[in-house]
Amino acid sequence: MAERVTKLAVFTIADFKEEERWLREKAREGLRFVRMIVPCFYVFERVEPEDVIYRLDFRDAQEGADYERMLEDFGWESCGNCMGWGYWRRSAAETAGDGEELFSDDESRLGMVKRVLQTRLLPLMTIFLCCVLPSLVRAINGELYGASRFFLCFFGLMAALYIYLFVHCGGKLLRMRRELEKKD
Repeated sequence: MAERVTKLAVFTIADFKEEERWLREKAREGLRFVRMIVPCFYVFERVEPEDVIYRLDFRDAQEGADYERMLEDFGWESCGNCMGWGYWRRSAAETAGDGEELFSDDESRLGMVKRVLQTRLLPLMTIFLCCVLPSLVRAINGELYGASRFFLCFFGLMAALYIYLFVHCGGKLLRMRRELEKKD
């Protein structure tokens, strides 16, 4: 069995293109992606360096087996799934004639971006507006007795993290959506 190596890397839901490039770099270093462990651990096995194209796809579970068979028919190999993301790879040499993209059209790319916005970013906004923000306001007003400074710091950090995610991920995904909609 090949030696396993675990790497730490942090990518947000909007950084899937960067994650694909990072996985390709690792393949060129002789690390073949095996699986991803939430929240930010990547398991690789040592192999001979190779040039491999990695693509991530965000699908709902209903599209399952038929969709995977179709991608496999086009030469893509599944590397597994993690939190709704499907990891796919294909030798760069094999993609030369067919192109390096998993999607055949911009409409499919747009659909994926919309799914990420609806199933990941909107629930985060709901949690922020219904839980984090009201708790922060209560902590600021001193309504959380006992460890009020702790709660103020905790919910302040949570609010800062959520705001960062909304600005970074929301902005990036909305830009992607606008660019893809312009092409239609």
